[in-house]
Amino acid sequence: MKTRTIQEGGTRALVPPVPDDGQLSISSASVFYNPEMELNRDLSVASIAAFSQIMSSRRHLEMSEITYVDALSASGIRGLRIAKEVGLNVTLNDWSEEAYTLIKENAAINDLTDKVRICLGNANALLHKERYNIVDIDPFGSPTTYLDAASSSVINMLAVTATDTAPLCGAHLNSGIRKYSAVPLNVEYHSEMGLRIMLGMIARDLARHEKAMHPMFCHATRHYVRAYLEVKKGANKTDKCLKDLGFIAHCTKCTARSVHYGMAVHIPEKCELCGEETSIAGPLWLGPLHNREFCDSVLVQLTNRELGKKEYAVKIVELCRNELDIPTFYDQHLLTKKLGISAMPMEELLKELTGDGFKASRTHFSGTSFKTNAGLKEILDILRRFR
Repeated sequence: MKTRTIQEGGTRALVPPVPDDGQLSISSASVFYNPEMELNRDLSVASIAAFSQIMSSRRHLEMSEITYVDALSASGIRGLRIAKEVGLNVTLNDWSEEAYTLIKENAAINDLTDKVRICLGNANALLHKERYNIVDIDPFGSPTTYLDAASSSVINMLAVTATDTAPLCGAHLNSGIRKYSAVPLNVEYHSEMGLRIMLGMIARDLARHEKAMHPMFCHATRHYVRAYLEVKKGANKTDKCLKDLGFIAHCTKCTARSVHYGMAVHIPEKCELCGEETSIAGPLWLGPLHNREFCDSVLVQLTNRELGKKEYAVKIVELCRNELDIPTFYDQHLLTKKLGISAMPMEELLKELTGDGFKASRTHFSGTSFKTNAGLKEILDILRRFR
């Protein structure tokens, strides 16, 4: 297999060359490596390092005693970075013999041959058999086929990526329903919709193992969504966690929306603002997406490391840290287009909202999006002031 050498953070690796047509796909190489996911991996190193330090201080553990598994390793770059740059006890697994061989070569390049465990086999079989403090699922496409095994295996933290954003965000509705056992809507906040649909699925999978999740840092970036979840065991904790599941009623005419907590709840068929019929999304996660203190810890890790995507990573985490814990954002450009007026500077809009007694923040989802506890009518009234 032809390879080229790349450097990410403090780790070198042999990876397949970029195809001649420049189009990456799971079938374009025997071992998949996506350079566009370096940001994802930089954030992974910082987030897992931050969580591991918290675990270490709570339980008086050495970092090398904390077990981490990259169950779908491919070239091994993510897990090797965790081993070399964070210092955890790492297991790397892939079903492909070519990947297995390449991971061994990459471990040797980084002097990690005796410090990491490399497995060849089915990810689900490994996860059902063994337990790890931190389980990382980063597949090409949907993570759903691995969630039950991951939920069984995980002790303290579950990290999950999904790159099948079209099904998650409602663009491929039937596929989203099949994969995630939920109805996604392709609305202006579709990126947040996809993240919450995935989190809802994870919460339900964990619940079958009497485990609860607490989102620490979750984001939707470009073509994927990623979640870092603290996991706790216990039926009472699980029952409390499931109370953050529910549905969103969305009016496609005026874009008003309402949230409804619970798995069996009454949802009004008509929009409270304009009287049109609403569309229902869910079940999905309606709870917080971030933990502010944890995001601060991730920022410290990012600041103290040499990373290729540091500036972008810091920006994402800062936006997530300051984002209101309110389901669904509004897009100012869409609202002003409906009103037939020009958009106002985002900081000015946030100032007007807070000046009227509401909470408001930017979001990490897009530069034109914001969150607020103001209703749609109040938001539109503020925007009309500046027509």
